[in-house]
Amino acid sequence: MRNFIQPGHSLAVAVPYAGGVTAGQGVLVGALFGIAAIDGIQNATIEVATQGVFDVTKQPSLAITAGARVFWDDTNRRVTTTAAGNFQVGIATQAALAADATARVWLNRVPASGS
Repeated sequence: MRNFIQPGHSLAVAVPYAGGVTAGQGVLVGALFGIAAIDGIQNATIEVATQGVFDVTKQPSLAITAGARVFWDDTNRRVTTTAAGNFQVGIATQAALAADATARVWLNRVPASGS
């Protein structure tokens, strides 16, 4: 195909956060969410993984069940199960205890309605 660019497993984005980002952190640019492959300062172009399963920082004291939809809280830069005001990024692949610092998330933009 002449118009094929790349598989899209990772994409280059400009870091939107004033404090920059470190490898392994979530990054939200408009409607595009990914996990940073490298550290980057604000406005630097970095690669983010847009597909796969990752351990992502989660809301403290929040237990997440396996199969739960997870959303990106861009203000606090972590995943949560609260949909309101947050951006859906995937599904928890296993349960995370309230004491856990991260949740295992499959990046998958599923419709909010479940359809």
